[in-house]
Amino acid sequence: MELDKLDRAILAEVQADGRATNASLAESVGLSETPCARRLRRLEAEGYIEGYRAMLSRRALGLGLMAFTQVRFGVHSRELSDRFEREVQAIPRIISCHNVSGSADYLLLVVARDLDDYGIFMRDVLRTLPGVTAVESLLSLREVKRNAGLPLL
Repeated sequence: MELDKLDRAILAEVQADGRATNASLAESVGLSETPCARRLRRLEAEGYIEGYRAMLSRRALGLGLMAFTQVRFGVHSRELSDRFEREVQAIPRIISCHNVSGSADYLLLVVARDLDDYGIFMRDVLRTLPGVTAVESLLSLREVKRNAGLPLL
């Protein structure tokens, strides 16, 4: 279904504040509560809204290091990629994993307490994953923009 101006306004509001009440959401988009709730349920049912969650502070949780980690395979096979992806799913420190084009096969976003903690994780976990023959890390010095949400074009 095509999104209209009100649908996009609702999506923008819940993306900015997933805990907004229906009353405040309706007021901010200029609808009464019942039509707003109906639209929100439709947007959820049609898959535009995948879920709601809290944004946690890495720093408060003691995860001061963020690394963009490029992983390369020596041998490329579907079976090996599937095994790698299954194992990555089970590792909480890997908060994002993308199969990419270019010189790397996968790009991971990994969090750790500090550089020593990341080094141990790389040695004991990343380098032992199925298929991995090379790992290159880019350490984040400062996060400039964080989880700003998707553009509603």
